[in-house]
Amino acid sequence: MNDRFEIAIPTLFGLEAMVSRELYRLGYDVKKTENGRVTFDGDYDAVIRANMWLRCGERVLIKVGEFKAETQNDLYEGIKSLEWERFIDKTDAFPVKGHTVRSKLNSDRSSQITIKKAVADRLCSAYNVMSLPETDVTYQIQFTIIDNTVTAMIDTTGAALHKRGYRALSNGAPLRETIAAAMVMISYWKFEYPLLDPFCGSGTIPIEAAMFKRNIAPGLNREFAFMNFPQISERDIQDVIDEARDDIHKDVCPEIFASDIDTACVELTMENAKKAGVYDFIHVSNCDARKVFIDKPYGTIITNPPYGERLSDINECKKLYKEIGRSFSKLDKWSYYILTSHEEFEKEFGRKADRRRKLYNGMLKCNLYQFYGERPPKPETGK
Repeated sequence: MNDRFEIAIPTLFGLEAMVSRELYRLGYDVKKTENGRVTFDGDYDAVIRANMWLRCGERVLIKVGEFKAETQNDLYEGIKSLEWERFIDKTDAFPVKGHTVRSKLNSDRSSQITIKKAVADRLCSAYNVMSLPETDVTYQIQFTIIDNTVTAMIDTTGAALHKRGYRALSNGAPLRETIAAAMVMISYWKFEYPLLDPFCGSGTIPIEAAMFKRNIAPGLNREFAFMNFPQISERDIQDVIDEARDDIHKDVCPEIFASDIDTACVELTMENAKKAGVYDFIHVSNCDARKVFIDKPYGTIITNPPYGERLSDINECKKLYKEIGRSFSKLDKWSYYILTSHEEFEKEFGRKADRRRKLYNGMLKCNLYQFYGERPPKPETGK
């Protein structure tokens, strides 16, 4: 567990700072932050903890090496020079996948074949064998070639980190869990006051909010690729799982409201909340967002309303924004955090945001519009 290496966390664009903060909270010093990736030095214990606790990262990758390459021969020699035997045994499987961007090596498939051959040749030489059966543990090799710089990595996650395990089904335009978690964290929502998502869809924002405030590790109820690595013992994994269970804030009871005009979404939210273990903290109802109202003086709205890519009629979209602008204004002391790709949202909503933050929901560029309400009084009790 003391073997140290560089660890890379790929992120959606706009979430790099959030992942850096999460790593600091876990006790790790960030080495580098760049577009779509955060790196730090760690060991196999860090691999377990990062997979278990990161809410805004996409994967946890062990960085095997990095070098410049402009030809297939450069790529082959660079990959072959790396210590793959440090991680992969002579009977292990090592599939390869990755992508190239703005590089002379512009074929993903050709680069994949070259990397596979170079790793195989390195392992055959290291273990003094003629062939590799690839019948045991799978080490998924991932590569990026960006501006002629090759980064070779091993995936420890498996299914991406945003797949928490509670959302087996979703509505037609689901919000990625990592984005929902980031929206909650950016809002600085205080659990002593209510939170509302009037476009709850499959319940991602309310569920991520409840998990965050209850301090439920997002990876607590799922499997990871590293669980099959012989370098990591079952005891080491179980220790982190037990610690995560002990760290749940059992005395924190957030008040979260989730509603949607679509009854199927309401049922889906309830089902997913049960799977996530936060059903008791989410009040789900069938309600039109244009008529929603909660009789509480202070609170926070965090939501992802339909936008151009989700509503075929742009005029319908504009009309909806106008109407929710009027509806939300009745909650005049509340704060609103609204994610949409519609560039003229503020004009339709009828209010200029106090702050904007660019985020990407997958490959779709969006803005998180932040409207600050009155500062609520400090609660007499609670954390």
